[in-house]
Amino acid sequence: MFKEAYSYDDVLLVPAYSEVLPKECDVRTTLCADIKLNVPIISAAMDTVTEERLAIAIALEGGAGVIHRNLKPEVQAQQVANVKRYLNWVIDAPVTVTSDATIRDVKTLMDKFRVSGMPVLDADGRLVGIITGRDLRFCRDDSLSVKDVMTRNPVVEEGNPSPASAREKFDKHRIEKLPVVDAQGRLTGLITVKDMEKHERFPRAALDKSGRLIVGAAVSPQDYDVRCPLLKQARVDFVVLDTAHGDTKSVQDAVRGIKAKYGIPVIGGNVATKEGTRRLIEAGADAVKVGIGPGSICTTRIVAGVGVPQFTAVYECAEEAAKSGIPVIADGGIKFSGDITKAIAAGASVVMIGNLFAGLKEAPGREIIFDGRIYKEYRGMGSLGAIADGSGDRYQIGKDESPVPEGIEGRVPY
Repeated sequence: MFKEAYSYDDVLLVPAYSEVLPKECDVRTTLCADIKLNVPIISAAMDTVTEERLAIAIALEGGAGVIHRNLKPEVQAQQVANVKRYLNWVIDAPVTVTSDATIRDVKTLMDKFRVSGMPVLDADGRLVGIITGRDLRFCRDDSLSVKDVMTRNPVVEEGNPSPASAREKFDKHRIEKLPVVDAQGRLTGLITVKDMEKHERFPRAALDKSGRLIVGAAVSPQDYDVRCPLLKQARVDFVVLDTAHGDTKSVQDAVRGIKAKYGIPVIGGNVATKEGTRRLIEAGADAVKVGIGPGSICTTRIVAGVGVPQFTAVYECAEEAAKSGIPVIADGGIKFSGDITKAIAAGASVVMIGNLFAGLKEAPGREIIFDGRIYKEYRGMGSLGAIADGSGDRYQIGKDESPVPEGIEGRVPY
């Protein structure tokens, strides 16, 4: 009637002969659809774990962040856009200005979009100059027009530039921005020396096909029609259906809806059985997230009495998903680095982590001083505080209902 099931703490991996050193291991993996990561780790979509700063930091190291949905849809989409804008190869839609604009207009655009310069275009989209902070430094009259201050005849790249040719021009001309134009002189993109230096500093960064950082965002079956259009416009790479119980009709319908309406890769979850995995795959999920209640601040197993020990859940779900070539993400229960190894050995392509990231300076949780030590706030999305801030629908809790929390609020060392 009953079978044994195992958590990570119940399992050790048997060592075997190897001719490969740890530093020589290739841990690249598929997250979902055609999205590749250089490190098999993504951060949890929790409001004390992942916002834009952490998403940037993790993507630079080869993983990816999933921005939580306790943010207003517009704010969440803007954070996604900020991550995508942080690193580029060629910026295909740079902020531009016309030559008849004023210096005041330029400063407003620079503050709004957090850029330090922009190409100057004529009415036909042809490049006529560039204006940067260096030009503004010597301009004291904000009413002057851009054409009176801009640098004319800037150094440019034509067609499809290579990193080597761009680096050569940066070094030769000692410039920081390199416009890219077509044969008619129309602007097609912009390369910045900051982006080039970031690429050189972080060679393992997880990038999309245009050289931007990979980032995801959480949505729910109830709000995806509001969030997905904004997220798609912000160029989100994937969305995560953020629910405590993913083996439901509403989640499967949401997977189908997102795929049909928006064409964004979808990670469905959470499930803990092979049957639930199969149903999400049949609905069209590009990856399946596994884990009901294994997290350190999740009390679903105690409050609801449901769940499957995580090692067994990952093993069985991965075995089922492998039949369709769909990746599995092990979500929760990662307390030590060895647990990541165990999850991958069980069949996971990627692990999702919250606790280990919550104490980082890039995490959005508040800093707390307790007994002379600095901690950061860390709470489950089923905690009373998180529910009050908007995550109630994750647990099917209506606005007028008294919540039964399935998570706790705590702190982790900074």
